[in-house]
Amino acid sequence: MGWPLAVSAGLMDKSPLALFRALWALAAGHLLATLLVLLPFAFLLVLAEWQRPIQIVASLLVIGFGVYRLIGRSHPRALARIPPTQLALWSFAVAIAHGAALMLVPIYLGLCQAFELDAGHQAASTLMAANLGMAVLVSLVHVAAMIGTGGCLAWLVYRHLGLRFVSRSWFNLDAVWAISLVLVGAVALAFNLAASR
Repeated sequence: MGWPLAVSAGLMDKSPLALFRALWALAAGHLLATLLVLLPFAFLLVLAEWQRPIQIVASLLVIGFGVYRLIGRSHPRALARIPPTQLALWSFAVAIAHGAALMLVPIYLGLCQAFELDAGHQAASTLMAANLGMAVLVSLVHVAAMIGTGGCLAWLVYRHLGLRFVSRSWFNLDAVWAISLVLVGAVALAFNLAASR
């Protein structure tokens, strides 16, 4: 969701270079957030025996955060223009708040059973269990995909659609995201509670 800030930087400075500087800062912040989430779990494989309690608590946290985001959906106006020097910090903070890489943690910890996984998830589980270097590589690939997709959107809006499109067509995805968090958390909680009986 940081690409609109890159568009804003490019439009306000009237320079594609400003857009790309903003994308680099966003990538740096998101990569740091992803590594901060993944690396501690790389060292906590011994906690896999606590699988069920971890899953239940994680489900409750996801539900709680989704409800929190549904209640407090306003965006501060200060986010309309973040200086490039602070974009990496913003990207880091937002990626942590949005749970960057949390979707990779269950696979990394081996909490997903092999018989429940398709071939893609089995491959990801094998790769991530390989070593710490693989966790870093997965983080880099994740950030490259995220910044590549967001960068394409930012460039297209900056180059072809401009500020009028952004101001007229902007809608807040927070409600959709918050509802999806609540639903996913509730489904995960239901599965975990049913499996523990």
